Amino acid sequence: ITGAPLDSIDVPVVGGHAGTTILPLFSQVPAMKGVPADKIPALDKHVQDAGTDVVNAKNGKGSATLSMAYAGAKFANAVLSGLAGTDTTECAYVAVDPDSKAELPYFASKVTFGTTGVKTVHPVGPINEYEQTRLKEAMTQL
Repeated sequence: ITGAPLDSIDVPVVGGHAGTTILPLFSQVPAMKGVPADKIPALDKHVQDAGTDVVNAKNGKGSATLSMAYAGAKFANAVLSGLAGTDTTECAYVAVDPDSKAELPYFASKVTFGTTGVKTVHPVGPINEYEQTRLKEAMTQL
């Protein structure tokens, strides 16, 4: 859909861990700039339903276990790389700093891991109008 190599695309996913609480931030991906806005809701839904889509693709004869294992491996690599001295950023579901006066105690966002574990929990950053609406919906459910 973008024409960019897959390994050059990294979509931040924030919010929660299920259904409409999952919010991919396509507007933060340079390769997505040429994708028509009317295509984004379907892509958003596809990300939300990725586990179900994998099961359906296997005609009910399997699960998304390998997808979850890959995500777990990426997360573990980020944490271990950080602990080893190489700051690494991935999206993770973490406790929000109580001093930030955030609306929710936990939220998935970009997190940089360093030598002591979580080094920085990044703000959501700039998002488009569609994502702003979806973020409000996700936060209501969370």
